[in-house]
Parts: sequence; structure tokens; C-alpha cells
Amino acid sequence: MTRPISTRPTAANDESRHAAIVVVAGGTVLALSFGVRSVFGGVIEPISTTLFDGRIEVFSLSIAIQNLVWGLAQPVFGIIADTFGDRRALWLGFVSYLAGMALSIVGTTALAQHLGAGVLVGMGISGTAFGIVLTVVGRAAPEDKRGAYLGIASAIGSAGQVVLPLLVSVLIAWLDWRLTLLVITFALAPMALCIPLLRAGPAERAPTKAEAIGPTLKAAFSYPSYLLLAAGFFVCGFHLAFITAHLPNYVRNFCISSASPSELEALGLRALALAGLTNIVGTLVAARLGMRFPKPGILAAIYAIRAAVILVFIWLPLTPLSLMIFALVMGGLWLSTVPLTSALVLTMFGPRAMGVLFGFIFLSHQLGGFAGVWLGGVFFDRYGGYDEVWSLAIALGILSSIAHLLVDERPAPRAALAHGG
Repeated sequence: MTRPISTRPTAANDESRHAAIVVVAGGTVLALSFGVRSVFGGVIEPISTTLFDGRIEVFSLSIAIQNLVWGLAQPVFGIIADTFGDRRALWLGFVSYLAGMALSIVGTTALAQHLGAGVLVGMGISGTAFGIVLTVVGRAAPEDKRGAYLGIASAIGSAGQVVLPLLVSVLIAWLDWRLTLLVITFALAPMALCIPLLRAGPAERAPTKAEAIGPTLKAAFSYPSYLLLAAGFFVCGFHLAFITAHLPNYVRNFCISSASPSELEALGLRALALAGLTNIVGTLVAARLGMRFPKPGILAAIYAIRAAVILVFIWLPLTPLSLMIFALVMGGLWLSTVPLTSALVLTMFGPRAMGVLFGFIFLSHQLGGFAGVWLGGVFFDRYGGYDEVWSLAIALGILSSIAHLLVDERPAPRAALAHGG
């Protein structure tokens, strides 16, 4: 008698299906978190005109604080995730994000904007962006597919930077900045549906004990390659935050075109959206290359190419065509560093304390972001341009490329200690 074929899914199928759900849900959370924060560059001019007599340095400082708090809070959220569970950290970030957007909408003083768009939104991004989400994806993914899954989640996250800046470029022409930010705030709502799905699954490890975090950090900070990775990621934050916050204003003031200032600002937002679109491809390609070639070498190439692209961009006259070419190429290099960097942390220390270890790497990223956004505002208000900041971005890109060439893509000698062993 022929035995009937079982239709019960295998454990491997269950694990793959669950990992796919985590990747999609995590990518959606990333898209909303990163997408909403990318719109502040589109409202920096109207907010500065309405509240601060046209001085963009004040709200630039708010965005710089946002980047700094995002980084400073990342290790804290990583400890919360590793000790008490990923979803508790995500919910805390979600609530902080909503509160920060609300305060930014109603705030009329520099202090209110620093607290709302700065501190609270920074905490919100910290709890809902790469540090926590990629940790869950890394834990849920099969070991041989981690790099690909991290790349897919990061690529999905790039979609937010495509859609939301485009939406703001339309809304800001019809609504004032407060109503525009109110509409954008509602875009965060789907996070509440995705967060419950972010579980590491059947292979989920028990939360790391709080007393094990100290030895884990000691192991990491005594490993030169981990420190070089953090130093290199500082440059990524500098590049991304400066361009996201100041590109629309740069285009508004220096683009050679017959368009009005508001139309040029909208053009800058569309350039950011284009960068987000090409970033999807760039991130997937970088993740795939990272599975075939040494990741430090790929990261070194990315930062070197960034430096070259920025040099050509500021050397040529700024026109709508040169702007879109810059966005097209830079977008391919935008977040392609994230899956490679997070995969290197996993290689060095394993997944158990990934939240806190990547948290400190990301702190360095956001220190760079703070410097890029704040210096952009300071130099524009004092000297009427961004030439010095662009030049600094080129120099940092070269230094980061050199730093990544020195990174060793192997488990840290004290990785057993990082596993809590």
C-alpha cells in the first residue's frame, strides 16, 4: 500500500516562511522610520522662515540633535532589546517617534523643536531603525543567508526615502509646514501592525543577561577591526545626514535654472527620492557582492567612490541634470554600507549581543550625522555656502576607505566571551 504523501510543512519551510515575514515587516518599519526622518530637509526653509527669521542654523541644530540622540540612544535600545526583548524596544521607539513629531508640529520655539524634532524623534528613529530591526532579521535568518536577508530588508527600507520626500514635495506646495508634517506623521501608523511580527522565530535565543553585556563590550572595544568599523561608519553618517538635510537648500540657492526657489527646493526633494530609489538596487548589489568577496574591500570601494562622486558634483556647475546624475549615483552608494557593516559585526561576535554591539557602531554613525548637519547649517549662515563641508566630506570618504582596508573579516579572538561563554 502506498503511503500518502504528507502535506505538513517541514521545519525548514516554517523557518524560511517566518524569516520572509520578518524581512518584509522589518523592511516596512525601516521604510517608515527612515522615510519620515528624510522629509525634514524639505521643511527646513519654511520652519526657519516662520519661526527663526530665516536662520536655518537653529532648525539645523534640531536635526543635528536628532542624529546625535539617534546615535546615543542606539546602545541603550540595543541593551533593552538584548535584555528584555526586541519588540519592547520597538514599541518604545514608536511611541517616542509619534510624540516627537507631535511636538515638532505644535512647537514655536527653538527649545520645542530641539526637544521634538531633535530628542524625541531621535529616540524614535533609534528604536525603529537599523539597530533593532536588522538585529531581529539577523537572528531570524538562516546563517548562510544572513547577508542576503539583511540586504533585502535594508533595500525595502529605502522605499520610504523614495515615497515620502516625493509626497512632501507635493504637500508643501499646497499646505503649510505644520499640516505637511501632520500628514507625514500618520504615515508611521503601519508600524503598529508590523512590530508584533518581528520575532526571531523558533531559533530565537534567550535574551542576553545584563551581566554579560560588560564582557561583550570589553571584547568588542579591545578588537581593532571593530573600532575601525565604527570609525568608518562615522563617515557614512556624515555623508547621509548632511546631504539629506541640506541638499534641498543647496539646490534652492545654487542651482543654475530659471525655476523659482520653491520649485528648486522641490527638485532637491525629488533628487533625494531618486537617491532612495537607486539605493534599493545598490543595497541589494552590495549585499550580494558581500557574499562573494571580502566585505571590507567592498566597503573601502564604496567610500572611495563616494569621495570621487562628491568631488565631481561640486566641481561641475550645479544644474538639474548634474543634480539628478549625482542623486542617481550617490543613491547606489547610500545605504549599501549597512548590510555589509552589520554582517561584519555578526561575523566578529555572533548574533547574541548584536543589538548592543551594532548600537555602538551606529552611535559612531550618528556622531558623524550630527557633525554633518550642524556644520552645514553653521557654514551656510556664516559664509553663505557649503563648500567647506563638501570638501570635508571628500576627505572623510578617503580616510574611511583606508580604514576599511585594515578591517579583518574573521571572528574576534574573544568571540566566545561575546557569546556569553
